[in-house]
Amino acid sequence: MAILPELPKVVLDVVADRSDEREGFLSLQRQELALVGAAGRGRPFRYDMVLRRALDASIMAAHHLDPSGAPCVYLRSAVRPPAALRPGAEPAEGSFWEVPAGLIEPGEAPSAAAARELEEELGFKVDASAMQPLGPSVFPAPAMIGERHYFFHVRVDPETRTEPGGDGSPLEEAAHIVSVPLERALAACKAGEVADAKTELALRRLAEIV
Repeated sequence: MAILPELPKVVLDVVADRSDEREGFLSLQRQELALVGAAGRGRPFRYDMVLRRALDASIMAAHHLDPSGAPCVYLRSAVRPPAALRPGAEPAEGSFWEVPAGLIEPGEAPSAAAARELEEELGFKVDASAMQPLGPSVFPAPAMIGERHYFFHVRVDPETRTEPGGDGSPLEEAAHIVSVPLERALAACKAGEVADAKTELALRRLAEIV
């Protein structure tokens, strides 16, 4: 029996293949590099890296206590096209349960981005100063992108939640939002129902402090 509610089934229709266009959300930087150390300069090699205008991201664990005093955490369904379009992928493989997260705009503080994204994705309006660090930052995929994840947690009042406005992206339309006991969310991680790595890391870090 599933621990979390069933995720929405995802079917993506490829309307057009624009792979040959240079402008897009991501760009490829192809460099010829050489390692330089105590033994001298190594032989050159080619390396591909992914870039984007806003590189880093803030990850938020929004939590509250249920009537019994047990900690609960908010999760949100997300559609991830790279997973949905994997060869042989099933419809369910394109949807994930995640804690809210979003890119940090150039010049924006990670805590400010966390507060902005929390309102956009969950509907909670909090000040950036309410965002508490949740462990050190990490690099989720350093072999291909220099993106850094900054983790935060914040105590919220479920009574103050409003309908989130989102960021206008079709990927954020009709997202499902659930509040589940933290213990249950961690069990879902163990069972493979939470496949998003940053979400599991945030949940495990949260469990250490609440």
